[in-house]
Amino acid sequence: MLSFSFHPKLLEVLGNYSSKDLWSDIGAGLTVGVVALPLAMAFAIASGLPPQVGIFTSIIAGLLISVLGGSKVQIGGPAGAFIVIVYGIVQQSGVQGLIIASIMSGVLLFVMGLLKLGTLIRFIPVAVVIGFTNAIAALIMLSQIKDFLGLSIAKMPADFIGMIQTLGAALDTLNTCAFALAMCSLIFLFIWQWWLPRWLLQTAPNQTPLRQALTQLQKVPGSIIVLVGATTLVFLADLPVQTIGTRFGGIPHALPSLSWPTLGLDQCQQLLRPAITLALLGAIESLLCARIADNLVDDHHNPNQELMAQGIANFVAPLFGGMPATGTIARTVTNAKNGAVSPVAGIVHCLTLLAIVLIAAPLAFHIPLCALSAILMFVAWNMGEWREFVYLREFRLPYRIILLTVFLLTILIDLASAVEFGLIGACITFIYRISSLTRSELFHNSAQLQAHRLYGALFFGAVQLIENLEAHLPEKTLILDFKNLIYLDTSGTDVLLSLMRACEKKGIRLVFCGVMHQPLGMMQRASLLSKLGSHNFYADIATALSEELNEN
Repeated sequence: MLSFSFHPKLLEVLGNYSSKDLWSDIGAGLTVGVVALPLAMAFAIASGLPPQVGIFTSIIAGLLISVLGGSKVQIGGPAGAFIVIVYGIVQQSGVQGLIIASIMSGVLLFVMGLLKLGTLIRFIPVAVVIGFTNAIAALIMLSQIKDFLGLSIAKMPADFIGMIQTLGAALDTLNTCAFALAMCSLIFLFIWQWWLPRWLLQTAPNQTPLRQALTQLQKVPGSIIVLVGATTLVFLADLPVQTIGTRFGGIPHALPSLSWPTLGLDQCQQLLRPAITLALLGAIESLLCARIADNLVDDHHNPNQELMAQGIANFVAPLFGGMPATGTIARTVTNAKNGAVSPVAGIVHCLTLLAIVLIAAPLAFHIPLCALSAILMFVAWNMGEWREFVYLREFRLPYRIILLTVFLLTILIDLASAVEFGLIGACITFIYRISSLTRSELFHNSAQLQAHRLYGALFFGAVQLIENLEAHLPEKTLILDFKNLIYLDTSGTDVLLSLMRACEKKGIRLVFCGVMHQPLGMMQRASLLSKLGSHNFYADIATALSEELNEN
């Protein structure tokens, strides 16, 4: 019987919450709120939506994930992993289609948590996760070339080939000013967040004023410096580049009101597959993020509670003009490293973004899109596991095939097809590997009696092992030792029943010994024990062989 359990992490931590914890959470929440601002806008724009959609999602979905989630410091909001999928849905079904798909994914996520499927997400093979993660990162970078170069493109297609053709045809509209600003922003991000920390660690003398000053400055996220610096430069120099104001008319001063979508059965059926993709990707991303957060704050998240919270957030946020949300690794790590101790930090992060919307929205008018594209390219680069391509030669051929095929399918077709292929391929590979580990060792052999030791798992992929024994039966007695057989399925019991009938027809005695717990339970359910008789079961192969040799 399924037991319903809904216990957010917030209720657990508030029992021993102190004023010191509150101030730590406030500091972390303010920091991550500022960090989330450019990322939320960039993810929304890259998804084919206005920038405020990303901010609204961070506020509404982020608040629900923090209040109802199963992790202490996880920050929820729009994520780069969703960009390719969301953009495709918007292009094919419009914003209404995205709202319906997001709501459906929220229902699926909640049901996954309700059915306690949170732990099963961890069984998705690493090759599949790396394959689609790298592909999504590559597609994000490709989708940002338009704004990075300042190209005049009315509408970008959602497919890879279409993107390449459209970008190639528009190269003659290059905006050198936008390209220069984007390139400077990207170079600064790499220097600020990659090179400078290494330089400080390796070359700068300890406790010098320069090192202390740079170390303090390093606490300011590079994306914020780029956002403020590029916006100031565009405003003061009146640079001829596209901004949030010129393209979207700025950001509203208030949150949107509740709006119910028109749900039609045909549209729900068409959007079911994208909704499943959103739910699966959201579950993987959020639980992977929660595991990383556990290591940072020495905690253990509740995966099923986290999925239910993600489901509620993805159901509610679209009703207020939001987009799909999940746990976000960059913002969660920032939250944890800045001293967050509870979900209160996530709540403060949402209130920070809300204050920005209510007070400072007019300042977003001059934010250049080329700078946001540089920030997003940097995020995509950090998102990818690019070294895995270099190390592919060290892995077995099935791993390489799955990773590369998932990567190419995600880029050339869609993520759903890639994940389906990856899971099927991984299952087939696993079945083959397990079946190859299942073997029989001849312990005793004579014309009258044979004794075999079985190793591994006797399942549908390894039944040929028993079929081969059936083809070469002894004259009087066949002994099978199950001590090293760890698993038996219904196909295995069927082939054992077939072997028993073949032995009966030829007057051969079939003896089992050393049957362990799981195979014994399967034999009982298949009535194999009663049909074979208790006198044909022994505790170990040595006893069985000794008695059978004496009788023969």
